[in-house]
Amino acid sequence: MGRLFVESLEGRIYSCKHCRTHLALYDDIVSKSFHSRHGKAYLFKKVVNVFAGEKEERIMITGLHTVADIFCVGCGSIVGWKYETAHEKSQKYKEGKSVIERFKVSGPDGSHYWVNHEHHHIGGSDADDV
Repeated sequence: MGRLFVESLEGRIYSCKHCRTHLALYDDIVSKSFHSRHGKAYLFKKVVNVFAGEKEERIMITGLHTVADIFCVGCGSIVGWKYETAHEKSQKYKEGKSVIERFKVSGPDGSHYWVNHEHHHIGGSDADDV
């Protein structure tokens, strides 16, 4: 196995809560109005240090999308998903962007987002608000 190349970010950083690998910058958030199976999720225009799984069709709140789960390169934990194709015209802005589940990362201030298991959403979803 070769040496792992990990990109370091500077600024207010979201990182993997398991291994602290840098994933995204606060300034790259497009929307904080997304939801996932574990609660809050953020749409980012750019993420780093992730690899994508297989593409699949998913029906979400806003319609049919082709997405791929994304995984941390440091530890292999699933951290969210990437929008490959939005099948509805109004959702095209999501293409090429990634959603990171807040539950899976440490925030810029080092805080963790904990799930209230009594009220979290089941299954992946998304939101219309940008």
